[in-house]
Amino acid sequence: MRENKVFKKGFTFQAFEAPEQSIFDKLFDIFQEIIIHTSGDLEEALEWMKELDREYQLTDEEYTLDDFVQDLIKKGYLREDIEPDGKGGMSITTKTEQAIRKRALDQIFGKLKRSKKGNHRTNYLGKGDEPSGEFRNYQYGDSLERISMTESLKNAQINNGIDDLHFTEDDLVVEEAQFKAQMSTVLMIDISHSMILYGEDRITPAKKVAMALAELITTKYPKDTLDILVFGNDAWPINIKDLPYLQVGPYHTNTVAGLQLAMDMLRRKRNTNKQIFMITDGKPSCLRMSDGNYYKNSNGLDPHIVNKCYMMAQQARKLHIPITTFMIAQDPYLMQFVREFTYANQGKAFYTGLKGLGEMIFEDYETNRKKKIK
Repeated sequence: MRENKVFKKGFTFQAFEAPEQSIFDKLFDIFQEIIIHTSGDLEEALEWMKELDREYQLTDEEYTLDDFVQDLIKKGYLREDIEPDGKGGMSITTKTEQAIRKRALDQIFGKLKRSKKGNHRTNYLGKGDEPSGEFRNYQYGDSLERISMTESLKNAQINNGIDDLHFTEDDLVVEEAQFKAQMSTVLMIDISHSMILYGEDRITPAKKVAMALAELITTKYPKDTLDILVFGNDAWPINIKDLPYLQVGPYHTNTVAGLQLAMDMLRRKRNTNKQIFMITDGKPSCLRMSDGNYYKNSNGLDPHIVNKCYMMAQQARKLHIPITTFMIAQDPYLMQFVREFTYANQGKAFYTGLKGLGEMIFEDYETNRKKKIK
């Protein structure tokens, strides 16, 4: 007797179970987050870990915080230093800095897979680098490598028949290609005192965004370039490895100095596509005069300082450098300043809080990479 089998189709749902993590991995996640907040101060970070352990029992008798520190040393995340006076100390290594950048990338941009060639595509077709899947008739001067033999054979059969199969120039079909665009980006980070005022830590999210963007570009788009600068009373470049240690200072906001330095950096780049991202929460309040002294005014928007900012925006526009401003403030008069600044540059502006800042920058970076900036 034939047995009848019933096959049921559908979905089976079950409660989400987080991936199993070792105690070291759990503690290392917490440690990486804390080290950003302490600006790389290892001693303070370990004190925070002790407080959290006391409150939440992160470790047990079998695996203590001392064991965790020893594992950090063994795995190359910490190194033991010998001081000139003979005393010992510890510091984080480049391996830790890279792990922090990767974690920031995963947190902000999701689990992005590294591509083999690491290049973006523009929307412009022609004699480019990568096949697009679109075809057109052969034109004099087209490279022979771009001829699609399959499509050309199909045309020859249709036009000439199978019995008298031969090629003519009219049968040839070329596959279009897309250019792989390269982008040079300067990320400007405001480190004026207002970035930690009013009980809100704004510098830590800015650092995370910078680290994530740096990791994205160096791993997925290695032909792109990213330079990072900070601006307070003055502006100066920082290395990617310095990002975890970045701190806010007792500074005013010299936006003009930041823009001048950003444009100087981009002038030296050979890439056609160039852009500036600026993360700031306050109004421009400082200029450095030709005699070396500072002109400062924190009361409202100073016309002299503001007009200098507009001039810099126009200058960047003439150099075909769009500026995208991420304004972490909602004051109407500051928003009006950003609107006029953006109009002068013909760039873009986002009025945003700290939540979602990274995603916005990533999306804008991807969008700009897919078009030709003129």
